[in-house]
Amino acid sequence: MASAAEQLAANLNFSALAKAEELKKRIWFTLGALLVYRFGTYIPLPGIDPQAWDQIFRSQATGILGMFNLFSGGGINRMAIFALNIMPYISASIIIQLMTTVSPTLEQLKKEGEAGRKVINQYTRYLTLALAALQAFGIAIGLEGAGNVVSEPGWFFRISTVITLTGGTMFLMWLGEQITSRGIGNGISLIIMAGIVAELPSAIAGALELGRQGALSTPLILMVAVMALVVTAFIVFMERAQRRLLIQYPKRQVGNRMFEGQSSHLPLKLNTAGVIPPIFASSLLLLPTTVANFNAGQGPEWFQSLVTQLGHGRPLFLVLYIGMIVFFAFFYTAIVFNPTETADNLKKHGGFIPGIRPGERTAEYIDYVLTRITCIGAVYLSLVCLLPEIILSYAPGMFYFGGTSLLIVVSVTMDTVAQVQGYLLAHQYEGLIKRSKLRGRRR
Repeated sequence: MASAAEQLAANLNFSALAKAEELKKRIWFTLGALLVYRFGTYIPLPGIDPQAWDQIFRSQATGILGMFNLFSGGGINRMAIFALNIMPYISASIIIQLMTTVSPTLEQLKKEGEAGRKVINQYTRYLTLALAALQAFGIAIGLEGAGNVVSEPGWFFRISTVITLTGGTMFLMWLGEQITSRGIGNGISLIIMAGIVAELPSAIAGALELGRQGALSTPLILMVAVMALVVTAFIVFMERAQRRLLIQYPKRQVGNRMFEGQSSHLPLKLNTAGVIPPIFASSLLLLPTTVANFNAGQGPEWFQSLVTQLGHGRPLFLVLYIGMIVFFAFFYTAIVFNPTETADNLKKHGGFIPGIRPGERTAEYIDYVLTRITCIGAVYLSLVCLLPEIILSYAPGMFYFGGTSLLIVVSVTMDTVAQVQGYLLAHQYEGLIKRSKLRGRRR
């Protein structure tokens, strides 16, 4: 079976794609939904002066605003109706995942299957609404205190801003769910990736313009380009890497027939946490810099010294960055993967790891293996994010070529391509079954 699947995968081509009508509809729906998202990032927020905001944003472009602008596809720079993007939904999802580990009610819902997941998803939507409204109100207050950005400050502007930005986030959440169910790939991840990819051409043009003006040397630009290719290849290799635990199922008797025991594998990814660790680490480290820039250099001397040491490429920044990535890699892996629950499911279905007693010993063994491969995953994430940070400290204008953006784009692209291949494989299997039935009727 595996060899047949591999042979079919090797034969996938554009002719097979042309015959898969269902897949083509899903692809066109996905592209149309992403196009709607991109249009929304160019609709400005009512009541603000775009030129005044652009001047303020340029002074904060290397801080946390620059990172959020990267994920929002330029929505922060243009202060568009999709400025919050899908980030409140991601934050709400993480909070709900954390709550399932401490709340017996949510933990029970998680074990109830599809019905429980629907309830948890509804809680996530409610929390997304609350977080988006809170962040939108904070943005409204921040814009009013940023100088001459808001033409008519007051409660009308604040309420309209909260409604507009919150509505934009809720619409993107709905759009992402529609892409997941009616399109191809994970809708939320594709929205984030679309924002990053859409801004890459202007980032490349800006880097080349800086090179033409002499602000960036040609060897440095070439070094960044080579670094991006090498890091991309490294990400592809590591994201496909996994540790497979052999699972054995005993012999079973059905009626008068005895069936031989089967074996399968429990795949454990080296990077179970995904892109969450570098995103969290970057957000926390860039926050002091952003606060200092908004205060125009005012504040205690120790705080200004700390902000200076937290600049891109500084030793303190790099040490804290690596430490936070490692911490969040282990922390988030512990949230999304429960060895005890996995061991219980294996025991319930009669599966066991050869040489390991089912139940508690299996959970301990899975946790033992997961801890060690997470060490490798944390080192991998640190390397992917560390090398670009060192290079970008000499080229701050090339912010878009950081390790986090490459990690998101490559990971989401690989997942989407895998789903496309899955649809094509299913389509080819259906074709083989239909042809075999026709042959049987002819005979």
